[in-house]
Amino acid sequence: MELIFKIVAIGMITCIATLIIKPIRSDFALMIALAGGVIILVMLLNYLTSVFDTFNLIINSTGISSSLYSLVLKIVGIGYLIEFSASMCNDSGNSSLGDKILFGGKIVIMVMALPIITNILQIIAELLPA
Repeated sequence: MELIFKIVAIGMITCIATLIIKPIRSDFALMIALAGGVIILVMLLNYLTSVFDTFNLIINSTGISSSLYSLVLKIVGIGYLIEFSASMCNDSGNSSLGDKILFGGKIVIMVMALPIITNILQIIAELLPA
């Protein structure tokens, strides 16, 4: 629980520092914002490893294909990366590029999810009476 307070504190400090520095040196403000984001991501690494461990436990106990597991993790990772990148573009005043990154990410995620959707439909088809 204390991690969330640290994350919020770093985020607020980064935001305030960016607001103070931006009128003076806008290039430094962008670097401060990027550094704050990276610090927050590094703080979350332990939580990410626990998520991966939980996914591995689920896969081992249910017999789900590891390729599906890998695909889901890739999709989640792409979602977070796209959101982070688009937010950085928006923060730097380039919201148009941020919107295009989000759109591209959604298309990539949709294409990557097609095998999962296909598997689900096959399972449903097998369950339905002939």
